[in-house]
Amino acid sequence: MNDAPLPLAPRFDLAGGARIPQLGFGLYKVPATDAAGLALAAIDAGYRHLDTAAFYANEAEVGQAVRESDVAREDLFVTSKVWRDDNGYDATLRAFDVSMEKFGLETLDLYLIHWPVPSTDLYVDTWRALVRLQAEGRVHSVGVANFHVHHVDRIVAETGVAPAINQVELHPWLPQRELRADHAARGIQVEAWSPLARGRVLDDPTLALIAARHDRSPAQVVLRWHVQQGLVAIPKASSPARIRENLDVFGFELDEVDLAAIAALESGERTGRDPEYD
Repeated sequence: MNDAPLPLAPRFDLAGGARIPQLGFGLYKVPATDAAGLALAAIDAGYRHLDTAAFYANEAEVGQAVRESDVAREDLFVTSKVWRDDNGYDATLRAFDVSMEKFGLETLDLYLIHWPVPSTDLYVDTWRALVRLQAEGRVHSVGVANFHVHHVDRIVAETGVAPAINQVELHPWLPQRELRADHAARGIQVEAWSPLARGRVLDDPTLALIAARHDRSPAQVVLRWHVQQGLVAIPKASSPARIRENLDVFGFELDEVDLAAIAALESGERTGRDPEYD
């Protein structure tokens, strides 16, 4: 296997001044014992974007990888998220302090509300805390995750501040067309978690045919679909070979026939819960 770094992913401008790499390495369900090594492997492969969260219990190890990497801190993009149990103004500020102590970093590139949890009705107060953290310069950009459009409407109406990004479950089964159209009109970047539908979409025969035609893997086809949709995506992987494969999607292009075939896979199926119902 060629271990030379792959071409860097393009970066998108976010509100607040951060520039997010279009493909990142997701650390959901990566054990703390593996997180530093896999994050370093991702950086060595060419990733410059690491996505974690308080809930993932590997912030300390991600911070370790950032500090140990030969890549300058300003060239790396680190995201974390406040967990649902810490929603609320004061609780969020405390949770951020805890996360930053674990990271061992001076600033964070992006901080998100992990879930709105509408039943507790705290997500607006949580958003106010994030806006404060950004104003204080402790995080460059702030955003949300798993918000429906009406959740975004409410935080904007009550604070006057729109999120820079909304990280949602998004893949060929669940392309989130209406949300993407709404956010494009507002300048809110959409980011895909579970971009491969937790691997389940990869068994689809349509993707296998497209992959064979391009001499690529089904995972590369799906990630290339995300790239051509103008989305940010954060695939996870548990081996250096798969980490490299997921980033190596900038040397081919899907044509209109491919895109139409992938569009026909839409079913509305989720692999995670609907945030409307907590």
